[in-house]
Amino acid sequence: MKREGIEDGETSIPLILRENPDGGGSSSSSATAVVVLSTLVAVFGSFVFGSAVGFSSPAQSGIMDDLGLSLAEYSVFGSILTVGAMFGAIMSGKLADLFGRRGTMGFAEIFCTIGWLAIVLAEEAWWLDLGRLSLGYGIGLLSYVVPVYIAEITPKNLRGGFTTINQFMICCGVSVMYVIGIIITWRILAVIGAIPSLLQILGLFFIPESPRWLAKNDRWLECEAALQRLRGKKADISKEAAEIRDYTETLQQLSEPKLLDLFQRKYAHSLIVGVGLMVLQQFGGVNAIAYYASAIFESAGFSSRVGTLGMVAVQVPMTMLGVLLMDRSGRRPLLMISAAGTCLGCFLGGLSFLLQDHHAWKDITPIMALSGVLVFTGFFSFGMGGIPWVIMSEIFPINMKGLAGSLVTVVNWLGSWIISYAFNFLMDWSSAGTFLMFSSICGLTVLFVDKLVPETKGRTLEEIQASMNPFTPKI
Repeated sequence: MKREGIEDGETSIPLILRENPDGGGSSSSSATAVVVLSTLVAVFGSFVFGSAVGFSSPAQSGIMDDLGLSLAEYSVFGSILTVGAMFGAIMSGKLADLFGRRGTMGFAEIFCTIGWLAIVLAEEAWWLDLGRLSLGYGIGLLSYVVPVYIAEITPKNLRGGFTTINQFMICCGVSVMYVIGIIITWRILAVIGAIPSLLQILGLFFIPESPRWLAKNDRWLECEAALQRLRGKKADISKEAAEIRDYTETLQQLSEPKLLDLFQRKYAHSLIVGVGLMVLQQFGGVNAIAYYASAIFESAGFSSRVGTLGMVAVQVPMTMLGVLLMDRSGRRPLLMISAAGTCLGCFLGGLSFLLQDHHAWKDITPIMALSGVLVFTGFFSFGMGGIPWVIMSEIFPINMKGLAGSLVTVVNWLGSWIISYAFNFLMDWSSAGTFLMFSSICGLTVLFVDKLVPETKGRTLEEIQASMNPFTPKI
């Protein structure tokens, strides 16, 4: 291997060491303008994700009236997004390893832009579905590559908060679509949805590639240059760069990974945590409640518009609170508090339906149902919405991150489809039983986090992966 760049813990840019001889560690503590800009550009993709998810609810009546769609045809339009996302997720890790994190984001946004344009111009149901499928493929790629890119560019003490901005912007995208979709037509709403896609494509020209991806591809000088740009001109990057080099060179001694390699014993802990969190996140009922909240609010005696605005009012500040606490309180406490809160929310919903079935406390059950949905939404936004994606981006070694990330993301989207498809059948079986089942799964999540999920706050990616996977270098 050609040895250029960092050698024996020293950077190939000696001026940096002369300017900061103490190695004050500034590179691991400051949020430079480049890190902030790079994160902002990346999370435009998260906003697109949220906009795509939030579009179908306010657009439903307008699209069905204008194009003469039946409920079944509109259901295909709404659900085909998840199908496209699964295809995108399957390819996400491989594309991110092949073209880089930045290149994959640009590739994804091309599909998103085409999808929005097709929806804007659609005059037939099949054209509408093709647009939605293209949009789904794009967000399937973005759902993996955005948190991975942010995790790989940010200092370790800020990584959690910055990565959680991914979930915050998804939340903002959904909320914006809900709110402005009330007052504008669905075609204009689709045009607005395309704006963040175009902004991200433009912004990608001004941000650096992930230093860790550059190192993985033997582009050491570019790795140093990107790291220096991210940490600031006067920052001492020698220690961080040396850790990346040592870790990457150890991984390069291994053979090219295959999917079956993921299931080796040495990756078991990372795989159980990554897949387990995604399964528990989805089977806790989030998409069932998000997709069918209007029906739940109406059954509670509230207008769907008021209930939707209530969800927006709860989820945005709670998501922001989770972002602010991420690198102070750590991942594990926030996850357990969030899961406990969603458990309570589903329990209140289940209890409300149970009392309705027995015709008891008729004046209280509507308020109880509304409260359950709002409690669930708030606590899910606080931690369970974003932290599993943060942890997914942290726990897999760089040589397995593409395969593992694709698998984890596919599991997430598959779980989303299963729950959203099965929810109406479950509600016909037993409304109370469905919500109490969700509550039980949320309670199980608390135990899962307590027993298996490691605390990753304040540790480099290399330190986390070395502790979870025996083959990694001990740093």
